[in-house]
Amino acid sequence: MAQAPQTLTFRCPRELEGRLPPPIPATQGLPAWLKTMPSEAYSSVVAALDDTVKRCPPFVDALTTGFLIPLMCDVHVERGEFSWDFEAPAAGGGWPRSPIGFHDAAQAAGTPLFDDDRFLIKFHNAWTVETPPGYSLLFTHPFNRFDLPFTTLTGMVDCDRYHDAWIHFPAHWRDEGFSGVLPAGTPVAQCVPVKREAWSLSVGGQSDEADRRSRELLEEMGREKGVYRRRFRA
Repeated sequence: MAQAPQTLTFRCPRELEGRLPPPIPATQGLPAWLKTMPSEAYSSVVAALDDTVKRCPPFVDALTTGFLIPLMCDVHVERGEFSWDFEAPAAGGGWPRSPIGFHDAAQAAGTPLFDDDRFLIKFHNAWTVETPPGYSLLFTHPFNRFDLPFTTLTGMVDCDRYHDAWIHFPAHWRDEGFSGVLPAGTPVAQCVPVKREAWSLSVGGQSDEADRRSRELLEEMGREKGVYRRRFRA
């Protein structure tokens, strides 16, 4: 019998319901370039067609795991300046009235992100999120989304306990030459539920039996395509 799915609960202020792009399963947010790219491309190294990352299950499975948090409205970027037109309704609690804030550069002092004349941006998020007991959420840059002009920092939050306030997402703006619009709904963070468990580490050499299995598997993968997809992908 299949196990019932766990539920991740997102809530926004009542006055914003229907006005914000909702979080979505990552399976529904695949980038256009993945959909349009070829499955094979000619390799001058091997002088033959070779599979692209579109046929790499680990690459695609990372893109489709967890949930995506969207940008709340269009953001215009011109010469390093950000602007938006978001008519926030009156009243309500302490939810953010703008899609973007900032962190002073001093907060990144001593890290590779530090630049004394640049802020770190912060994507504001008006959705609270609650996990089932025992689960935390890993928030990070949308996996394999190198096309985005920013890099969201990674953090872990115990959202089974901390679920009545908003979680915002600091990010490093990578593309200083970017001019244009980040449309509402652009994924600014990917969140993946992580069960809190105790783990230990075992390190050692392979046994003769493990070595045999490795050689047989590598030989099979050399003869056939799609071995991982057919035999091991869950």
